[in-house]
Amino acid sequence: MKITICIGSSCHIKGSKQVVEQLQDLIRENNLGDKVELGGVFCMGKCQQGVCVTVDDAFYSLSPENVKDFFDTSVLPQVK
Repeated sequence: MKITICIGSSCHIKGSKQVVEQLQDLIRENNLGDKVELGGVFCMGKCQQGVCVTVDDAFYSLSPENVKDFFDTSVLPQVK
């Protein structure tokens, strides 16, 4: 699975750094380093929609406050 996070200026202001850090921690805590790859891009073209994230080809809009819920509902079920 590949998770791509926008780190462009609009998403950065909305918390993309914290989203990346939380996802790194969750991947490590769940021993998924061999199953989940994190990547970054500078713009996904949906700047009004929060921190833009894709899981493979599915688009999500995240904030630092909802990363854990996103991980539990959209990442874990696909890799376990």
